[in-house]
Amino acid sequence: MMRILIATDAWTPQVNGVVRSLQNTAREAATLGAEITFLTPGDFRTVPMPTYPEIRLAVATPSKVARRIDEIGADFVHIATEGPVGIMARRWCTGRGQIFTTSYHTRFPEYLAARAPVPQKLSYAWLRRFHNAGAGIMVSTPTLETELRGRGFHNIMRWSRGVDAQLFRPRGEDEFDPIVRDLPRPIFVSVGRVAVEKNLGAFLGLDLPGSKVVVGDGPALATLRAQFPDAHFLGMKEGEALARIYAAADVFVFPSLTDTFGIVLLEALASGLPVAAFPVTGPNDVIATAPQDAPVGVLDADLRRAALAALDIDRADARAYALGYSWRACTEQFLGNIATAQSRVLQFGAAAVG
Repeated sequence: MMRILIATDAWTPQVNGVVRSLQNTAREAATLGAEITFLTPGDFRTVPMPTYPEIRLAVATPSKVARRIDEIGADFVHIATEGPVGIMARRWCTGRGQIFTTSYHTRFPEYLAARAPVPQKLSYAWLRRFHNAGAGIMVSTPTLETELRGRGFHNIMRWSRGVDAQLFRPRGEDEFDPIVRDLPRPIFVSVGRVAVEKNLGAFLGLDLPGSKVVVGDGPALATLRAQFPDAHFLGMKEGEALARIYAAADVFVFPSLTDTFGIVLLEALASGLPVAAFPVTGPNDVIATAPQDAPVGVLDADLRRAALAALDIDRADARAYALGYSWRACTEQFLGNIATAQSRVLQFGAAAVG
């Protein structure tokens, strides 16, 4: 059995698409002859992230990280994030001549620019150096691949996402979340981290009939509650509780301009919930690729127009389209990328990297 170490700064108790992707990939990998072990902030002392204390950052020395990686004794290393854990794991790999891959999950230059006056040009230069040292960079969508190639990133590989279609499914009224079910209709819902980069104000400020619901937690929650008192903030939900909310709503509104994919899009669609979003990376790759005669959402620079038009989408089409995404296919793609990276380096040597 192949043993893979994934180094990640995103891990429980965080609830986000990166964590869910890694957890589901590990579960499916075990059925495909691979064992995935994680190197996470939980292996070290942590401190709260500035401006976002819910996220804990590892305080790790190179020697501590090296000792932990040596203990794990994996055959291959994949670095999922560019935080302290990822940086130290990369240092270990480059110091040992260890083949490794990375993945690009998050638009850190845009997120950082939203919080501090840091030029995106400098952020992308650092990220380019970080990722191009590996034997492959895994990205979730064609649009992101094209964008990163244009910014000088090399050896890009596709790694899509999946959805648990048994959990996230259409349900009868008796299974709806009672709080959401009894709200005035139509019900527009958004799910995700409640933070500035998610652009939730663009949704909550819309003039829409019915009710607006936000599911999630984060540093912007108190501000948005005060700014939009008529909206319904339900806090963080997972599993069955989250699935019942999706099923009870009428339209899923995704206002983010910076997400690289958006697993919540697949969860909504699998629940039979049509999507309204801006025409940007993520929605362009997930929603706009649906058959023209069976649309699953509406993308429009006018988010209000998209949200209202999405009410006419056939919920059965949304569900059918989501069934094309599975965590098994996602994991097979991930393992295939690792095999490609290994063979590339074995065939071409160090010249294949960078």
